[in-house]
Amino acid sequence: MKETLLTVLENTRLADGIYRLRLAGDTSAITAPGQFVNLKLSGFFLRRPISVCDWENGEVTLIYKVLGHGTEAMTGMAAGTALDVLTGLGNGFDLSRSGEHPLVGGGVGIPPLYGLAKRLTAQGKRVTAVLGFNRKSEIFLAEEFRALGAEVVIATADGSVGLKGLVTDGMAAVSDYTYLYTCGPEPMLKAVYADCKTSGQFSFEERMGCGFGACMGCSCETKYGNKRICKDGPVLEKEEIVW
Repeated sequence: MKETLLTVLENTRLADGIYRLRLAGDTSAITAPGQFVNLKLSGFFLRRPISVCDWENGEVTLIYKVLGHGTEAMTGMAAGTALDVLTGLGNGFDLSRSGEHPLVGGGVGIPPLYGLAKRLTAQGKRVTAVLGFNRKSEIFLAEEFRALGAEVVIATADGSVGLKGLVTDGMAAVSDYTYLYTCGPEPMLKAVYADCKTSGQFSFEERMGCGFGACMGCSCETKYGNKRICKDGPVLEKEEIVW
């Protein structure tokens, strides 16, 4: 973990309620896809945890969804704004697994999977991104995944793009995979867990206090004892998860 000042380069709308925030500065503490940062916002007591979408060359890209007063305030941050940021939080994904990998994501669980896909494809691994959205107007990052060389399967709840249904319906279109990575809200993760044919890594979203393991506010039960989502996670192995 490292506390640093990062400067806003870009803060633009990508889709309904979805924004891309690019920051410049010291990103050396970010070492694995699936890690997150914690932003200090003026006028708010608690920091806002945001998953890292990508990072390189002294820049970090975050994609966030407007869900409350804090994220609404973030939409007004202009280029040049300096932010106090805790970086390099969480354990991130393990990229050492061989074979073919579906990356299954829903909503703002999708951004960390982009950084993962970028690094898996750089290793020469075949990747399929299974992305779930409510409707066409909420779709983001699909073309960016394709640009990496990943196959993209889209499922929308209203059927406006791709398969009609949930992200698990998109999973059904992927065969012969050897390992799975997923990130999204807990109901989605439960459904993916039930349908998953293999082992895999599940990245959890959780409300947090400190974001670095001191307050124990995001502790959850696993088969191997309690773990803190912010410190011991957010990525857990399928075999240790207790619902």
